Formats: sequence, structure tokens, C-alpha cells
Amino acid sequence: MAWRFKASKYKNAAPIVPKPEACIRDISVGSYQTYGNNIAASAAFMAFNVDHNGSNLAVLPLEDCGRKSKTMPLLHAHADTVTDMDFSPFHDGLLATGSQDCLVKLWHIPEAGLEEPLCNPECIFSHRQRRVEVVCWHPSAEHLLTTVSYTNLSLWDVISQQELFSNNEHTDVIQSLSWKQDGVLLATSCKDKQVRIIDPRTSTCIVNSCSSHQSIKDSRCVWLNNSDRILTTGFDAARLRQVYIRDLRHLNEPVKMLELDCSTGILMPLFDPDTNMLFLAGKGDTTIMYMEVMDKDPFLVEGIRHSGEQTKGVCLVPKRALNVMQAEVNRLLQLTSNMVIPIMYQVPRKTYRDFHADIYPDTVGYVAQNNAAAWIKGHNIPVPKISLDPAKRNKGEEPITPRLGPKPFQAKSGSQEFSFDKIFSVPVAPNSDTNGYQNDLNNQIENNIEPEKSPSFNNERNMKEAENGKSDSSSLEEDANSSDSGYKPKTPSTAERRKVFEIKVKDESPENEDLGNFERGNANRNSIAERRRLYESRSVSVTDGNLAEKAMGSPTMLRRRDSFKTKSEVIKEDEVKKVISMLRQQSMDPRLEKVDNSVTPTPKRTSTVFGRVSKFRHLKGTPGHKSTHIENIRNISRQISGECDGFHANPDRVAVPLSGPGGKIAVLELKKTGRLPDGVMPALVHGATVMDFQWNPFDNQRLAVACDDGMIRLWEIPESGLAEPTNEPKHIIKAHTDKIYLIKFHPLASDVLASASYDMTVKIWDLTLLSSCETAVAKITLMGHTDQIFSLAWSPCGQYLASTCKDGKLRIYKPRSSDVPVKTGKGPVGTRGARVVWALKGQFLVVLGFDKVSERQIYVFKTDNLNTSLTTVGLDVSPAILMPYYDEDSSTLFLTGRGDSTIYAFEVTEEPPYCCPLSHHRCSSLHQGLSFLPKNKCDVASVEFASALRLTNNTIEPLSFTVPRIKSELFQDDLFPPTKVTWKPTMTATEWFNGANKQAYRISLKPPGMDNLTENQGQGVVTVPVAAKQQPTTPFSVSAQSFNRLGWNPDVKAKQEEIQKTMSNFVGDVIQCSLEQDHMEGVEEHEWDE
Repeated sequence: MAWRFKASKYKNAAPIVPKPEACIRDISVGSYQTYGNNIAASAAFMAFNVDHNGSNLAVLPLEDCGRKSKTMPLLHAHADTVTDMDFSPFHDGLLATGSQDCLVKLWHIPEAGLEEPLCNPECIFSHRQRRVEVVCWHPSAEHLLTTVSYTNLSLWDVISQQELFSNNEHTDVIQSLSWKQDGVLLATSCKDKQVRIIDPRTSTCIVNSCSSHQSIKDSRCVWLNNSDRILTTGFDAARLRQVYIRDLRHLNEPVKMLELDCSTGILMPLFDPDTNMLFLAGKGDTTIMYMEVMDKDPFLVEGIRHSGEQTKGVCLVPKRALNVMQAEVNRLLQLTSNMVIPIMYQVPRKTYRDFHADIYPDTVGYVAQNNAAAWIKGHNIPVPKISLDPAKRNKGEEPITPRLGPKPFQAKSGSQEFSFDKIFSVPVAPNSDTNGYQNDLNNQIENNIEPEKSPSFNNERNMKEAENGKSDSSSLEEDANSSDSGYKPKTPSTAERRKVFEIKVKDESPENEDLGNFERGNANRNSIAERRRLYESRSVSVTDGNLAEKAMGSPTMLRRRDSFKTKSEVIKEDEVKKVISMLRQQSMDPRLEKVDNSVTPTPKRTSTVFGRVSKFRHLKGTPGHKSTHIENIRNISRQISGECDGFHANPDRVAVPLSGPGGKIAVLELKKTGRLPDGVMPALVHGATVMDFQWNPFDNQRLAVACDDGMIRLWEIPESGLAEPTNEPKHIIKAHTDKIYLIKFHPLASDVLASASYDMTVKIWDLTLLSSCETAVAKITLMGHTDQIFSLAWSPCGQYLASTCKDGKLRIYKPRSSDVPVKTGKGPVGTRGARVVWALKGQFLVVLGFDKVSERQIYVFKTDNLNTSLTTVGLDVSPAILMPYYDEDSSTLFLTGRGDSTIYAFEVTEEPPYCCPLSHHRCSSLHQGLSFLPKNKCDVASVEFASALRLTNNTIEPLSFTVPRIKSELFQDDLFPPTKVTWKPTMTATEWFNGANKQAYRISLKPPGMDNLTENQGQGVVTVPVAAKQQPTTPFSVSAQSFNRLGWNPDVKAKQEEIQKTMSNFVGDVIQCSLEQDHMEGVEEHEWDE
């Protein structure tokens, strides 16, 4: 028993948590119902779920830290939550993901990381109608992927994209799996409370099984080293968390049973086979347990626990990425709700100047000797181990030299069968230690030759020809002494730039040889400010070519087409790029820019560091003075349907639903502000419950009201306002046989109204016949809805109608062409309610809804692809349905709900992240509704770009949204482009039903007597086309007024000189008068020498 008292080297391994500055912060992580760990790491990257849906992944360098912008590039992996992910142990940039959308995808991460959003996978495997639960790479065979979907266990050869093995003998969902280190057997834990040992290469693949944890909740299993023991975690029947260790020779009886505490979070086991360190992190727990696994009783010896943030996910970092000179024996990446925390486990030592070999046994390397095709035929070849001693690595202290990666993932032609054989063929890097066993193994498989027991290594090998992916016959010819890995791009110096520019000038044609504009004193030469504006407007992130070489040097990064270019080819391309970039900077070549004869404002600045910068970023909401309020509104109804916004206003009056029987709507005049008298308010009485109502956008006196009796009542409000309650509408339309959900007026055509009913139809009415005392006619009836209709929205062009439905579908109709949807996609999954609104000239749809846990979310769709949302933004958990208003001129989306006190503001953009948050406005009290007025009611002189009315519990308050500007006395033409006239129709109902499409004309909101901001600052620019044999002009765009070389407007300069001259004349007498000390005598000159 002497071994029991022998101290372990890792007994005192202590967790060390870095400062927040060394963590990844300001990320958004949701709560995902998956069997995965939600985070994975290779020796170069980490990947984890982000956003509340979890369909996107953030992929960051392993050593990254600091705050992360919401605009950082993401891996848009799947259409639904990513359930599991895993990096290949032999390629640090090869990531496999599985999702609830039943797909498995392989992703290539560039060597420098994600510089732009990635949405195109290298290949896709489908599990048809079942969601993917687990993805896992084989530990010893390259390109062999294991996936789990419900009861199906599959092995895939990603080279040939073929399924090598499939098993459906599990009786319930497979919750986890783990391979033995030698890659011969795997263990699975299942929802049927069974643990199974599987050998995929035998006829009866399930070689052993036993009963395990007695709860159907989540369970995990992990193979302990290369031994015959497995460890499982799960719950008993009383939800007590358990840890079992089983021996394959006596699988039915656990050799160790450890019971912990009662909790709902599954224990995620992470085991390091080199040190026998086991980490147990529970989902939702704030502690991470460390235990050391032993071969004999007590089997598990607990070490130092770590207490910190609540865990959303956790993973181990490969041993190759550890800081061995700091005695770091393991590193955990802990995923929390808003951070990724690297936790270092350090063995205390007296000094950290030397490498402590006793705590770093040789670990499994990254060069596989086996592949999928060989493994399935019975070849078992272990992965050679490597030393973590920096002195024993290639090139001394440097990290392990990476091999060249595969070729581009594309076939030569469409007629050829696609195969990954050549894609993953890894050419040998010159002057590096490699092995030649892989090709020999492939030959042996083809010839059915038994492989040798030990692989042979060749230290010297010639570079073979490799296709570069562009030509069928092109080859790579390179001197063995000058490899691509030693070539580093060089930033051109000023002399080199001048030389390349002079070469370019010599090659110019005669019509472009006039280079007088480049003289130093020429007036047309661009100023520094102009160059800065041009640089900022490009919004191009320039990355250093040496970043990838300075990053982690371990294993095989998958490289793209440029990896197979020779040094000479790269140099030639760099020269061409230098010429183009210099000519753009110096603005000498008119062919490099498109020209346009239109006046445009200064380009919007987009920061490559802090993301998109909006002009409306700091919008300010200001409530009106109390004298503009309407007070003492009583009995406001709070029992209106979820499809109704509950409050509507036009420039003259507002409509407010009142509680009580009879379906009353109060109509109040906006010009009659102040406190309403006690007594009966003037109201419209319907005799039925009000379901929805809306003002006619072209007639401020006309109100349409839909009721639960299937009737639509049209009211005509007197010009002086409603004086007393009335129950006599001007027209009544028997619209539907069932109660009506909602109604929407057409945005361009007069007397066109759409109504949606419980009979799941949408009818479009022609109201022009009502003027001749005839009955309104439903000209169009739209079909296709299968459940309750939540909302309707007309497109800005008036040709399309979008709808959201309780069945989770998003539909777009073209009413005059078809009565069925022309496009259908996946909408919000929540059944509480939803809204839809068009954005960016009808190219995008913004949908507001709920997820499965009632979190309010914003979805942005491209109208030509409704299957996948471009982005999903989660707000908060609230039962109130978000009601949108979209301002087309500023592309600003305002959102709020009944009972909220916050008005959310977002900018909808055509580029990622598509939905940019602006400054949200927080009101002093809760509100029951919000209604915006037309654009012509905005006070543009006060830089007001949106005007609204806010309904509280007993008041109506005006609310103004402005943008802070210094020169507010000028017309801010960069904020107020010509706006659409939405308060006047462009066509009649008859014209629209006959197929006419007349768009709204635009007018300027500029008040008389105000000057434009851009004209005053000299920032209005006109691009002038360059004719042949004409003196070249700058492609930056020449100012409408001439500028000198410093970028000043001569007229402005003249005004300044005139003001100075006037001031000089005004104070001239004071300046020219003599002072008293001018007449005093000073000392003699010789006295200064004393």
C-alpha cells in the first residue's frame, strides 16, 4: 500500500483565472438545450455559440482577448441551433458542426481567422429528418468523422463524402459518445439508460452493454486514456448527480460510484490522458471540480476546486497550445453568458525558467499515420507522440512547424466526379521532417498488402508537383532551398512606391500622359483631409500579412489557393496590387473609379475597429412640454387583441380604445390640448368588441374599425372633431363570417383595404363603390394560411403583402397575380404574437416575435430568401408584443410594446450585422401605445427626424426624436434626403386593381431660407466624367466649387478676409495710437554691459 502515500505531481495543481482584460468579453450567449459543450478549441482557434438562437458561431484565435463588438465576423453555420462542434485533431482550421436543422457541415477557418462573415461550408452531410446530437473526430484516423442523430450512429469519410458505417440499434436518443485513444472502440450513453461499447468494424458492432444512470436526463461518457475503463456522468432517479467508473471486463458493476449533489445541470467530464486529470463542470454551476484518476481505489482523488462565473459550456485546450514554461499542465475555456474565461491549471514550482519534463510526458502528435479508408479495412496505426519540450521541437524554441494544407475545395470541372482526395493531399514542406508513410499506406490498401507494424520516416524528400486549383496542367516548380514558408510579404517603401509609379507612368497611353496635376503646387492636388475621408469611406480592413506567421505554429492549417503559388507569382501579384493601390491613393488613373454626374454627400464613415458608425447613433428622444399634453383620459382599454397596436394617430386627431361594453373608441383632437373635462368622452360606439382600427393615410377624417362580428365600420369624423358619442358609422361592410384579426390600408392607392379573419383568409377590398351607395367588393381573396394570422404589411411599392402566422411561417403574396404565397419561409417559433415590416426599399423584411422561452427577438430576412434569417437579435423576456415603426429616410426601426417604458431604436443595414442598435429612449413612465406621424410633420429646423405621440395610462404626450448637431441653424441635408409623400395617394383603387404601379413622388423637407449644411461646409461633391484626351481629374470627385490645394473654398476664404478687414478698420485707431512708454527714455547702452 506504499503507493497510497506517494504524492502526485499534480496534487497541488491550482486554477489561475486571468484578469478580465485577458478574457473575451461583451459576447452574448444564450441557453441552449443541447447535448454538446457549446464551445470547442484547437491549438489555434476557439469556437462557441453566440446569440440567443445559437445558430451562429464565433471563431476567434486561441490567444484572443478583450471586448468584442457586436459587428465581429461570425460563422453563420446553420439555420437552427448548433448542437455540437469539434475541431479536427490533425487540422487546426477544420471545424465540424451539427445542428437541429439535421445537417452536419465542415468549415475551413482561414489561417488568420475570420476577417469577414463565413457562411459557405466545404461540405454538408444530411441526417434527413432528425436533429444532429453529437459530432466527433476519430482520434487516430484522419478525415474520419463520427456523427449521432437520434438513434443513428454514423461514420463518414470526408474525403470521398461517403458514409462508411451506420448503426440504428439504440432504442432512444444517443446523448454522448467517446472514442478509445487507439481508435478501436467507442462508448455511447443513451436516453434508454444504457451504456454500450461499439466496434464499428465487426459484424455485431455492439460488443457489450449495461444499465447505467437511472434517469432519462442528460448523460455523458468519456474513455479513460487507452485503458479498459470508461467514466460516465448522469443522474439517478432522484436527480442526484453521479459519477461512475466502469471496467470493460466487468461492465455491469461499476468499480467506482460517486454521488455528488442535486442539480439540474449535467456534469461535463473533461479528461486529460497525459496527466490523468479529470475536470467536472456542471451546466449552470459556478464551480469546476478537479479530480485525479487513479488505477486503484479510491480511483478519484479530489484536488482544488475553482469557483467563479456560471458555466454555459467548457472545453480543454490541446496540449500543444499550453504555456509549458509556466508549468501550465492544462487549460480550460469556460463559456459564460457574456465571457470566455481561460483557466490555467499550474503546478507550483520554485522556478519557471526551465522546462519541467517530469510533469510533461510525451503527448499525442498532430500527424496521423492512418486515414479513414485504411481504418475501415482494419488498419490500426497509433498517432506518433511528440515532446512538449521547446528545445526538442523543430527549429528550437519555435512552435511546431505547420505542414502545407490541402488544395482549394473545388472540382476541376462540372463533369468530373467530386472528390476530396486531391484536396486533402498534403505536399511535403521543404526542409522539414515529414514521413512518407501515408502514400505508401494508400498503395498498400489498393494492392491489399499488409502494412508494417512501425511506420518509416524519411527526413529528406523532393517537392512534388501539385495543382494550384486554377489550371488543369499548371504545376508548382520551386527550388527546395526557397520554400513558401520562408517567404514573407514586404511592405513597399516610399522609394519603391515612387519607382512603381514611374513605371506605370511610362506605360500609360498618350491620352493619359498629362500628369501636370501631380505637381506639388497644383490646385487640383488632393488635400490630406480629402485623402482621409476617402480612406475612411472604403471601410476595408487591412491585415498584416505576417499575422498568420506570428500566430500559433502548430499543426496543419488548411490553406487555400494562395498556399500553392510560387514566390515569383506572389511577387508579381504584389507589384500589381501596389500599382493599383497607389494609383487609387494618388487619384491619377480615372479608369479606377466609376463616375457619376450626381451630387452626393460625404460618404458615411465606417470604422473598421468599432464597427458601423451611424449618423443617428446618438438620437435623442424629447417629450413635449406639458402644455402640449392631453390629460385626464379615463378608462383606457387594456383588453385589446394582440394583433391590434391599440393606439393610432394622424396629424389632426387620435383614436384611443376605451374599456367597457359596446366597443368604444375615443376620438380626440390634437389641437385641443390640456386636461379633458370630467364626464363622458366623445366616442364611437360599435356594439361589438373592437379587434383593430386604422386611420385612412390619405384622409384624416376617415377611420376604419374591425369588430369581432365580422363587420368593418367606416367612420367619418367631422372636421371640427367629435362632439358627442355616436353609434352611426357612415358605412358598414359585411367582410367575413368570423371575427376579424386586423385591417391594413394600402400605402399608395386610395380606398384599398386588406382584412384578415379567423377564417384564415385575407381579403382586399375596393371601397370606391361605397361613395355611390353600393356595397364594397372584395376583389381579391388570399389563401394559404393554416392558423391565426398575426400581422400584415404592405410593401413600399404596393405590389406585395407580407404576413406572419401562428404556424411559424412567413409568407409573401403578390395579390394581383396569385392568391397563394409567392414566397414562404420560417418565421418566429413563438405562438404569442408577431409583427412584420418592410425595410430598405422592400429588399428586407424585419420580423418581431418570440422564441421558445418567450424572449422577444428581431429577425432580419432578405426578401428573396425567407428560409434563413440574416441575423437574430434578442432583446428581453416580456409578454408584450413588439410594435414596429420603420423610418425609410433614416432606415431607423423603432420598437416598443404595451406596458414598456423603453423605445428601442435600431438601424437596418444592407451589410452585416444588418440590425445595429442605436441609443434607446427610456421614458419616465409606462405607455400603452406609440404612434408616429408623417414625415412632413417633423420640425427639420430642430433636426427632428421622427415625431410620435405616446399614450400613457391617462395622457397623450408628443415625443420628438432628434439628432444632436452643432450647426443646427443649417438644413441637415445629410439627414433629410428627399422624402416620399405618403399622405397623398398616387392612384385610385380602380387603377391599382387594373395593374397600375405608380410610386410616391418625393419632396424636399428643406424650410425656406435655410442653407444646406454640405454646401456651407463645401462638402457637396460632384463627380465629373473624364473625356478622351482631356486633362485627367481626380477620381475622388471634384468639388462643385473650386478648391485650392489645402482643400479650402476660395469664397469662404474671401468672406473670412473681408471680416478680418472690417474688424481691422473698426479697431484701427486703437492699434495705431502711440503708447506712453513709447516716449520714455531708457538707460544708456553701456549700462547694459555692467
